[in-house]
Amino acid sequence: MNKSLITLALALSTCIGMSACAVTSGQSTVGQYVDDTTITTRVKARFAKDPQVGAMRINVETLKGIVDLSGFAVSETEKSKAGQIARDVPDVKDVRNNIIVKPPTS
Repeated sequence: MNKSLITLALALSTCIGMSACAVTSGQSTVGQYVDDTTITTRVKARFAKDPQVGAMRINVETLKGIVDLSGFAVSETEKSKAGQIARDVPDVKDVRNNIIVKPPTS
């Protein structure tokens, strides 16, 4: 009796675990998620190294290799530079540069 209950519990937990990991249409696979996270990390690291880009003001999100930049830049040059840095990162398929240029107020 106990052996049957243990077997049933293991079977149920396996089924539940497998369904929780299933990928449905429109969602990223685990591999894609890891790749997107790697791309985001690389873009942010390059922003942090570049003196022309305010890494703390620019948000980076990646989905299926497409990088979405948002936040604020103090000049059009900074916005363009951020877009170029993101494009130069390996495995980036496209960049959507939604950064808003907002010069600093005095």
